Amino acid sequence: MSKKTWIPLLIAAGFAMSAMPFTASAQSKEGYWTQSGDGAVWKNGTGLCWRAGYWTPAMAIAECDPDLMPKMAPKVTPPPPPPAVKPAEKPAAQPAAKPAAKPKPVVQKVTLAADVLFDFDKAILKGEGKNKLDDLATKVKAVNLEVVIAIGHTDSIGSDAYNQKLSVRRAESVKAYLVSKGVEPNRIYTEGKGEKQPVASNKTKDGRAKNRRVELEVIGTAK
Repeated sequence: MSKKTWIPLLIAAGFAMSAMPFTASAQSKEGYWTQSGDGAVWKNGTGLCWRAGYWTPAMAIAECDPDLMPKMAPKVTPPPPPPAVKPAEKPAAQPAAKPAAKPKPVVQKVTLAADVLFDFDKAILKGEGKNKLDDLATKVKAVNLEVVIAIGHTDSIGSDAYNQKLSVRRAESVKAYLVSKGVEPNRIYTEGKGEKQPVASNKTKDGRAKNRRVELEVIGTAK
């Protein structure tokens, strides 16, 4: 089997990575996506853990990356001396060596990303946003889709509670459009972050416009 590599694809200039929807709930799982309820590490259909963008080998845990864990040197016990062989006795035949196990195929991970902007106090997709989603939906058809993550954001104008609800409506608006383009609804995860994760200053008009967004990430494997 030929070893395949992970291929990241980046769509749309100027997109900003947001925090993953699954947060590390314990220090031992820092660097992996975990479910907010029970803190379990999120895994895909092949059993591989999802690493956060800031993951490093120093964050490896045995559950997800046992090969990266420090290993203690095994205690070496000297073999017992071979039994004395009588002159007339023939040595026992050695068993045939077992064939080496075939290496498991490496899953080729595919990541697509995009961001969609909104008008002030609106959750309605603009024409430019629809064009980006059309392009993303086309690329989704070329992969074995695992999940689409849509995270909504707002600027700082308005109350925290209002902006939280607005960010959720924006994420749901993106989901509805992708479903209309053939993406399975049960594959799309939505979440709102309100005004908590700006990518630009909310003190300027341009900065607030950049913060009114939905960030998208598509996770799948190459067909």
